[in-house]
Amino acid sequence: MIHFVLLIACAAVIYFSCEWFVNAVEWLGRRLKVGPMAVGTILAAFGTALPESVVTFVAVVFGTGEEQKDIGVGAAMGGPLALATVAYGVTGWMMWTRRRNRALATAGAPQPGASAGDPALVDRASDDVGVTRKLTRDQTWFMAIFVVKVALGLVAFAFKPWLGLLFFAAYAVYFWREIRADGDHDNGPDLEPLLLQRRRETPATWAVIVQTLVTLAIIFLASHTFVGQLDTIGPMLGLSAAVTALLLSPIATELPEIMNAIIWVRQGKTRLALANISGAMMIQATVPSGLGLLFTPWRFNSPLLLSGIATMVAIIYLLVLLKTGRFNAKTLSFAAVFYLIFAACLIPLLA
Repeated sequence: MIHFVLLIACAAVIYFSCEWFVNAVEWLGRRLKVGPMAVGTILAAFGTALPESVVTFVAVVFGTGEEQKDIGVGAAMGGPLALATVAYGVTGWMMWTRRRNRALATAGAPQPGASAGDPALVDRASDDVGVTRKLTRDQTWFMAIFVVKVALGLVAFAFKPWLGLLFFAAYAVYFWREIRADGDHDNGPDLEPLLLQRRRETPATWAVIVQTLVTLAIIFLASHTFVGQLDTIGPMLGLSAAVTALLLSPIATELPEIMNAIIWVRQGKTRLALANISGAMMIQATVPSGLGLLFTPWRFNSPLLLSGIATMVAIIYLLVLLKTGRFNAKTLSFAAVFYLIFAACLIPLLA
């Protein structure tokens, strides 16, 4: 019973910590003079992708056995899958639910004029040409890198480990392009007061940094505790360790991104929610993969290959929606179905 209580408690801690984190990271973006989309794709994504990146780093660099290194490779493959399916699906569901609730609440009432920060406007982020173009570019770039990442898992040759450096270089290029492309714009509408200094219109820089780092540390610790409880609960429910590691743990490690998406959509900042997920996916496609290539044989078994295929199918679905003009809250919600299909194929494969 205690494990279930801790699981729920950790989820609650992660959610409320993410409330403080997204509040701080928006102010951090203003302090660093980066644009609103870069706040999601770079600053927030870097912070929320830290737990799983550390898991991969510790497992592949300091792991003494083959099983420990396999955990790192599994984390490098499971993270992108959870983001491409569950995270996008939850974001779509939140967008659709919020829009429906607003429609019910305002039925028959005249619509007031919408400002740049009005939730009625930002809820239509799926119809925003700039956001759609940005998301298409990010997912196309992710797909190209991910295909190479999976292909390298099927072959072996002498200099393959050194190709890990190219993955770090790919993220460096992405980082530089995001900062340059978005850094010349303002941060959109006025920000809510920093929670650590609620009475100040403009918070002190030290307060922004402290709130960012402290909440990030809490998210990191709570995420790892959540994963630990999940690893204990899995066998209690009759699930094998392999199923828990490949099916449930990725959801746990990507919980900060999912929570951020829920919070930002609830606040009417759908663009930031989508940017956070796409930015985290770019980190997951490059940094953990580079570590895995450098410190492990990077050879895929059937479950890992299945996770790679499921991720690519989910991204193809997303790109089709974006390029055919069918990208909206309802169609995005269906991205989560690909994770269910992956689960249905994985369990008999591991049985």
